[in-house]
Amino acid sequence: MLNKENAIKILDEWIKSPNLKKHLYATAYCMEAYAEKLGKNQEKWFITGLLHDLDYEKYPDKHPEKAIEFLKDKVSQDVLSAIKKHALIDEKRETEIEKYLVAIDELTGFLIAVALVMPNKSFKEIKYKSFKKKWKDKAFAKGVKREEVEKFVEEAGLEMEEHVKFILDVLSKKEEEFF
Repeated sequence: MLNKENAIKILDEWIKSPNLKKHLYATAYCMEAYAEKLGKNQEKWFITGLLHDLDYEKYPDKHPEKAIEFLKDKVSQDVLSAIKKHALIDEKRETEIEKYLVAIDELTGFLIAVALVMPNKSFKEIKYKSFKKKWKDKAFAKGVKREEVEKFVEEAGLEMEEHVKFILDVLSKKEEEFF
């Protein structure tokens, strides 16, 4: 099975966009932190977050099928299922790894966007109140489907404020990698 080091090598082979890499690392760090909190396999959760959009740059019209095809003999079935279901909005997510991936995925991108408009471009500057203000502004990061994200957070059994603060805490510890 794939380990963290090899997953990073695969990511570097497939993904060239610095912004997409930042999103994937942000998702991976948050997945890993939640795995630690929940007593799950941290490496598996990290790899799931890191590779969930592996094919998005090369094959946007075949996402996530190309990634699943490539990874089928390299990762466990639950990782493949989480990667597949994160892109299928109407698909029922049953496992924690599936639920947490979709609860984290779009929020990391949104929070990176919020940090970029902060005076010092820092996750540490973002308070929940400033997050909520940007969240309510439908013109800001308009590609983020807020209702879906809220549904995914709820389905994972999380409360939005605590979830956002958790993600910000994780990302602020790795801030030098993002800005």
